[in-house]
Parts: sequence; C-alpha cells; structure tokens
Amino acid sequence: MSKVPKGLRNVVILLLIWEFTGRLDLVASGALPGFSEILTRLWEDRADYPRHIWATLYASGLGFLIGNSIALIAGVSFAMSPTLLRLFRGVNIAVFALPPIAIAPILVLTLSDMTPRIVLAALAVYFVTMTATVIGISQSDGRASDLVKAYGGGRWQVLWLVQLRSALPTVISGLKIAAPNAVLGAILAEFGGGGRWGLGAYLLGSLGRGEPDRLWGIGLVATAIAGLGYLFFALISRRLLGSTRAVTLNTATPVGEVMNAPPLKRLIMLIGAISLPFLFWWGFIMFTGVPAMVAKTPVGVVEYLFFDKTAPVAQAKLLQALSETLPITFAGMAAGIGFAFLLAISTRLFPNAIRAFMPVALVTQTMPLVALTPLLVLIFGRGTSLTLWVTISVTFFPAFVTLAQGVALVPRSAKDLPRAYGASAWQEMRMVTIPASLPYLFASTRLTVPRALLGVMIAEWLATGRGLGNLLNQSRGYLDFGMIWTVAFVSVLLSVVLYQLVVVVERRVLQHLGMHTAE
Repeated sequence: MSKVPKGLRNVVILLLIWEFTGRLDLVASGALPGFSEILTRLWEDRADYPRHIWATLYASGLGFLIGNSIALIAGVSFAMSPTLLRLFRGVNIAVFALPPIAIAPILVLTLSDMTPRIVLAALAVYFVTMTATVIGISQSDGRASDLVKAYGGGRWQVLWLVQLRSALPTVISGLKIAAPNAVLGAILAEFGGGGRWGLGAYLLGSLGRGEPDRLWGIGLVATAIAGLGYLFFALISRRLLGSTRAVTLNTATPVGEVMNAPPLKRLIMLIGAISLPFLFWWGFIMFTGVPAMVAKTPVGVVEYLFFDKTAPVAQAKLLQALSETLPITFAGMAAGIGFAFLLAISTRLFPNAIRAFMPVALVTQTMPLVALTPLLVLIFGRGTSLTLWVTISVTFFPAFVTLAQGVALVPRSAKDLPRAYGASAWQEMRMVTIPASLPYLFASTRLTVPRALLGVMIAEWLATGRGLGNLLNQSRGYLDFGMIWTVAFVSVLLSVVLYQLVVVVERRVLQHLGMHTAE
C-alpha cells in the first residue's frame, strides 16, 4: 500500500482540528463552525452560488488578464529604461496604494455594469506583477548578457535570450500573488459598489443574519477560486524553476543611469514623478465627467483641507485618525515581514513544516477580509489585537512568497562552497543564503508597505471604529466627498513616502554589497 503524501496528511490533520474545535464551539461560542457544518450549509445554499461565482470569476478573470498584460509591458519598459521607471514611480505606487474602499463608490458613479469590478481587479494585480518583472529582469546574470553582446547581440537580443528567461521564475511568483489579489479586488468592488450578483454582494446581504456558517461558506468559495489560481502558477513555477536557475551568484552592479545624470535632469525626473499622479488624477475626472459635488481635483482637496470654513475641523479629524493608524501600521508591517523572512529562511531547514503551514497562510491571504473581519471580531474583540492580526495576514503572504522565491533561486554551487569548508547549515545560510536573498527582502518590503496601511484601514472601517478607515467610513455616511478624497490622497502619500524610504535604504545596502537594485 502506498504511503499517504505528507502534504495531504497535514491538510487532513488541520481539517480534523478545525472540525473538533468547531463542533465543540471552542472559539467564541461558535464563531468558527465545524468544517462539516460549513459544507452542509454550502449544500443547502447551492442554488444561490452559480450566478454569484460567475460574476466574481468574470470580473476577477478579466481584470487579471488586463492588469497583468499592462504590468508585463510596463515592467519590461521600466527595466529597460531606469529613467522611465523613476518617472512613473509615483504613478505605480499611487495605483497600488489607492484604497479600494474609497474609490469603489466613485468608480460605480463614473463607470457602468461590471467595469468597476474589472478595474479594481486589474489595479489589484498591476503593481505586484510589474514589480516582479522589474526585479526579475534587473537580477539577470550580467555575464550572460555580456556574452550575448560579445557575439554581436543588441539590446533586444539580450532582453529575449537572457533577461526575460532569467526573470520567468520571479514573474510567475508575482502571478501567484496576483491571482488571489484579483479575486479580492473584485469582491471588494462588489461589496462596496452594490450590484445584485457576485460573492461580495452575496456576502453583503448575509452579514446581518448572524450565520457564521454561511459567511465561512462564502469565504471558502472565494478562497477556493483564488487558491486554484495560485496553485496553477505554483505548478508552473515548480516545473520551470530547475531549468531557469543560475549556476553562480550574480554580483554585477548596474550603472546608475539616472543617478549619474546631470542635476538638472534629476530635478526634472523628480518633478515629473511627483506631477504625473496628479495629472492622471485630474485627467480621470475630466475624462469621466464626474459631477463636481462628487469629484475633487488636487486643487479641490487643498481647498477643502486648508481654505474652506470647515478646514480646521477637517484637519483635526485627519490628525487624530493618523495618530491612531500609523503606529499599528508600522507594528503590523514589521511583524508580518519578520515572520515571512524567518519562515522563508526556514524552508531550507524544515520544508515539511512549511508545507503544512501553507494552507493556513493561503486561506488568510485569499479569504476576503470583509468576510473574515466580522468573525475575527468575535474572537479578538474590537481592539488593537484585531487590527494587528489583519495587518499581519495581508502583509505576510506576499512577503513570504517573494522571499521564498529568492531563497530557492540561490545557486547550489554557492551553497556547497561553505559546506565544503565545514560550515554548518546555519553558517551557510548566514554567509550565502541570507545575503543573496536581500534583494527579495527589500522587494517584499516595498510590496507590503501599501498593503499594511490598507489592511489597517480595512480593520478600522469594518470593526474598530478608529483611525483613517473609520474616518473614511463616516465620511461616506455623511456624503463628505471632500474628506473621502482627502483620506485617499493622504493614504497614497503615506505609502509613497514609506516606499521611497525603503528604496533609499535598499540602494545603499545593495550597492555596498555589490548587488543589483531594482528601484
């Protein structure tokens, strides 16, 4: 008789623990039903699901295709042109950091039918895939590129023969993260933008009924959809990784085209990077013809926050919200990245334990927070612990996937060298694996900066009644569109500033170590 695979055995153990805990109502008096109870409710509600699932699949799938197509083209362009990358940095971070809770109603007012959901799904995947593409191309082996050039190859030949092939594992790693993001983006749009069909709309109609088994059922269906997308690209990654792994460490350092440019050009790039997001913002309002009562241009936000009669009140509300949001954002981001780094490094030493943990990690990433948060309120209450848990859950998974990819791409020959001189496994990791993974550590940090802030805002909006998220929710109820746009702008600005701080640290550290920087 063949042995049961360890991965399957671990999943079965987790399900048995879940069933035992749920049946005995050990978690907050039934907040976590038994797994069989959730399956029973799914069967009872089976007639409700087909149209809801199709609506979510359509929006998330089309958004996934559109967003990733744009991201791949943009990523290649940015990798080929550091000037273009710096010019569009503000736009890239702004796109990723836009709070879906804030812009969903605006998109519903300006776009029709399924378009708001498709747009939010596309926005949810763009930054992740674009960043993975830039990282993958910039981390290609410079010596292989030199070899192609030595035989007369031009820039496009180097891109096709070396850089794109070297970037493939990293790009697929980005697509693994993007698949759950697309589902979450579509469901958030459904939840915040109305409409009859879609898992988000179904969830919205079920929140007030006090039926945890139905809420968990909706969450598990969304998790299954997102998980299948993740597993699809994980299988592709596993098949391709062995044939695309380098055999030596890449120690080449690229020439800083823009950083070595004349001061005037650098000043123009800085002004352009700051101005472009505002030009896109203004252009969107002009193009869609949003009513002036709803739309706020950059000038309108400045007037609302500094020159209107209500400006002092608005400033006081905003500062109070920031004082509540920022500390927990930093704490959650640090905890999520730290946990992801330790777990990624541990994949080398405890692969079976990591595989057992992955189903739990995938559930926390793919289950919609709007479904998970009300259930977590019953377990953790409405205090800081809830917000911290939500923030860790949204930052851990993308950081872990990116870091694990970096650890897996460390060449075997580089790891074998210290072993040949008698180094232990921990010494080898300290000397080779961890330094070689630093670009991916910084990449994961850049990815999680906006997610940490948005995770805190989602928890505040749905549960805690504090911070920027609560201010945004109250402003929607009062139809205070000036504050809605102001909170969206401030959240994006914070994300851009934090992102830029990470880039500065990354550049200094990696240049000191003689590695590529993928800013």
